[in-house]
Amino acid sequence: MSLDTAHWGRRLAELAALHHVPGAALGILKDGEVAEAAYGVTNLRTDVPVTTDTLFQLGSISKVWTATLVMQLVDEGKLTLDAPLIEVLPELKLADPEVTKRLTMRHLLTHTSGIDGDIFTDTGRGDDCLEKYAALLAEARQNHPLEATWSYCNSGYSLAGRVIEKLTGDTWDAAVRSRLVGPLGLTRTVTLAEEAIMHRAAVGHLYEDGKNTVAPVWGIPRSAGPAGAITATVADLLTFAKLHLDGGETLSDAGRSQMAEFQVELPDKHTLGDSWGLGFERMEWDGERVIGHDGNTIGQAAFWRVLPSSSLSVALLTNGGNGAKLYEELYREIFADLAGVTMPERLGPPSPPVDVDITPYLGVYERASIRQEVHEVDGKPVMTVQITGPLAEVLQEQDSHYRMVGVAPGLFVCQDPETGNWIPATFYELPTGERYVHFGARATPRA
Repeated sequence: MSLDTAHWGRRLAELAALHHVPGAALGILKDGEVAEAAYGVTNLRTDVPVTTDTLFQLGSISKVWTATLVMQLVDEGKLTLDAPLIEVLPELKLADPEVTKRLTMRHLLTHTSGIDGDIFTDTGRGDDCLEKYAALLAEARQNHPLEATWSYCNSGYSLAGRVIEKLTGDTWDAAVRSRLVGPLGLTRTVTLAEEAIMHRAAVGHLYEDGKNTVAPVWGIPRSAGPAGAITATVADLLTFAKLHLDGGETLSDAGRSQMAEFQVELPDKHTLGDSWGLGFERMEWDGERVIGHDGNTIGQAAFWRVLPSSSLSVALLTNGGNGAKLYEELYREIFADLAGVTMPERLGPPSPPVDVDITPYLGVYERASIRQEVHEVDGKPVMTVQITGPLAEVLQEQDSHYRMVGVAPGLFVCQDPETGNWIPATFYELPTGERYVHFGARATPRA
């Protein structure tokens, strides 16, 4: 069955307009055939149209690229996933000396290191930015004990990028170009802003007070590159997807399989998936295993899913508005139509309502860049989220107040005040008694 490009282009336009998305690009890969569609503008100030050749920031989808580079090094015998990283980085020093001795690449790829994950310190534009970043992790808080739980960790992927540099002798950016971009024949994939401006590139928009405004900055610091700096077209992302669907000379079949296999269970199974691989999110839709990754930068959001059993991969790149709602509605249609798979509904308030006592969960939860307070306003539970540190200086956002609705003991959904989207909050304890809230894919300890 041939892909109906015109139909999916119409649906992209209709749903993107409904959800206030300024610009978007959609790519579908099914049984080797590719369909692409574009909608809207790259920048509300310039009204330059989005085309299928427009570059968007992939955000954290970049982590799968970084993990692929790591697995290439494993293929080459230069790295072992479970060997202490100090064998490669003898200069490594973390806040906890025991973690320094025991930390492995598997911990980094599976977000189980416990290193505070949202440290966005800008260490400059030089080729030594990751070396400097790795050094400052000596001051990073240990968010949870090694392997004790799962918490999304951008910092760990920047550290993984530094390992790649040590083993290849190149910068992470150069390794992406020489080991993936070149061999895969990608012509519109870059890692640096000065490369992106040579193409038609999307600008992020922040959705506030019911309208989109151009984001205050274009991209994230170079030191966060391995965690989220790849910028590409949907066509190039789908070419990268072929590597993980069909294999190829760029990565061994064993390495490709390991990346998609179960590594760790998630405390919150309602936000990203039920488990994690080596770089990949893992989720179950209608009894089928789906892998992929999402990405969010400053005003841009990207969504990528792969359904190996149906040889299907879908990529959606957006530059503002309610990209999450666009993704949910569009992907639900695509996967039902092309694979007969029903995408699960997002967790929301239960009907009828459930009475869940908020008292055991009241208090302040804090980690780098984020302070979360669970409290009551007029007798109703509220989570107030404050961005702190270097990220606050970039975004300059006001505190967000999420109303909370109980689903079950230890499980609430919190409504985003801007988009209306519901975000799960899972409260739990480690076996050793430390209390956490899992919100936005991060485990934040109670202060």
